[in-house]
Amino acid sequence: MSTDTLKVLIAMVSYMLIVIGIGLFFAKKAQQNSENYFLGGRSLGPWVAAMSAEASDMSGWLLMGLPGLAYWCGLADAFWTALGLAVGTYVNWLIVAKRLRQYSAVSGDSITIPDFLSNRFHEKKKVILAISAIFILVFFTVYASSCFVTCGKLFSSLFDADYHLMMIIGAVFVVFYTVLGGFLAESASDFMQGVVMFLALVFIVTLGVANAGGISEVIANAKEIPGYLSLNSLATPQLNEQGVQLASGGAPVFGEPAPYSVLNMASMLAWGLGYFGMPQVLLRFMAIRKVSELKQSRRIATVWCFISLAAAVFIGFIGRSLFPYTDMLNTKSLSENIFIVLSQSMLHPLFAGVVMAGILAATISSSDSYLLIAASAFAKNIFEGIIKKDADDKAVMMVSRIMLLTISLVGIVIAWDDQSVIFSLVSFAWAGFGAVFGPIMLFSLFWKRTTRAGAVAGMISGGVMVFLWKLVISKLGGLFAIYELLPAFIVSCIAIVAVSLATKEPSKEIYDEFEAAVNYKE
Repeated sequence: MSTDTLKVLIAMVSYMLIVIGIGLFFAKKAQQNSENYFLGGRSLGPWVAAMSAEASDMSGWLLMGLPGLAYWCGLADAFWTALGLAVGTYVNWLIVAKRLRQYSAVSGDSITIPDFLSNRFHEKKKVILAISAIFILVFFTVYASSCFVTCGKLFSSLFDADYHLMMIIGAVFVVFYTVLGGFLAESASDFMQGVVMFLALVFIVTLGVANAGGISEVIANAKEIPGYLSLNSLATPQLNEQGVQLASGGAPVFGEPAPYSVLNMASMLAWGLGYFGMPQVLLRFMAIRKVSELKQSRRIATVWCFISLAAAVFIGFIGRSLFPYTDMLNTKSLSENIFIVLSQSMLHPLFAGVVMAGILAATISSSDSYLLIAASAFAKNIFEGIIKKDADDKAVMMVSRIMLLTISLVGIVIAWDDQSVIFSLVSFAWAGFGAVFGPIMLFSLFWKRTTRAGAVAGMISGGVMVFLWKLVISKLGGLFAIYELLPAFIVSCIAIVAVSLATKEPSKEIYDEFEAAVNYKE
């Protein structure tokens, strides 16, 4: 190992020790009961709630997937995706956060999203509980695998080591940390990691622009690539049969820009719809200390999100200016290493290690959320809610840890392919959550006529349509090649309304509870 690599390793290990320290600090309180472990006793302040929601939501794809997308094919895909996410963040905090915090407290003091939905419709047979938990297990396993891919790419690139070994080491660390501290440790460390991610992005953009000769030089270089800076066309790297970009005289070869229609724009903007169904974000709404503090959280989260997304996209442009073509970035998968390549080339190894911790921060902050929520979905909602209703807290905690390990192992299997594209894995899981939980969350909170049957129909139709559209319909191309979240979200909404109107309206108790949530006072 070289001296420079050792310095990077020292900086990153120091960071990881700090994260472990946070886990140890909160471990005692987390182990007191399952509410503390899974929801932190509803004690999050506005800064922690906001920053942990955004850090756990964005994951490693913010520092690798999104810059890689911009580097590879230019502005269009990255811009419309980022815009959809930024607007979705603001709207979610504006209209969903307050009502969900109030309703979850009124509706059986729910501590998980499946809990809330089941309690919302006063279920006796826990059908919604089971459906919710199953979809959470499926899509969070995919999400966790994307985080493990990030770990593998990060460490294999930094230390020139085997991807599979590095991916497993990263996964083991995440599992250990999640088991240790639960929701409070996760949220507290996510706050710190949100700060690290933000500073890392801004710092690399500032330094990158200086190294490239200024913003004008970055933009001038991008303009030379056909369609690279267009919002209605897409740059098209020319590839060989192995998916490697062709080069001529050391410069990358691009073909004619591909058209980018209004439908494509709507498809990528649809990423914003996913926020309404993201359990890791919705849980922060439920866990915040006071409803009155949500306004401050919304402002913090929105500013963080807008600046971070803009910086991530611009890093891709800077990368094309400083590294127009290199073997380290010449495939779609490798292009997601642009943040790493820039950091290593511009910074002293110790500082590069700290900035690399930004990627590690993003990965840890997301994967621990995904694992914890997925494990809690099975332990609280299937094991305690259906299989063994008299289970005590100790049994629930034990089952959650067993499931956490199981999910991690499946995630490692999914992440085993070293050509995995982080952005693609995240987009599929995002679509799944957005279509399964987004529509029913909105209708549950704002339309009191929503019925249990409507909820079941909406969740199943949304989830099935994500798979059907992704694996079958999108292969038809043309109009059908849009992002699966958009059609699946629409289908779910239609199913909820149609089935709710066709079935018996909710009981007076459910209506009264809805009104109590609307008029909730702390």
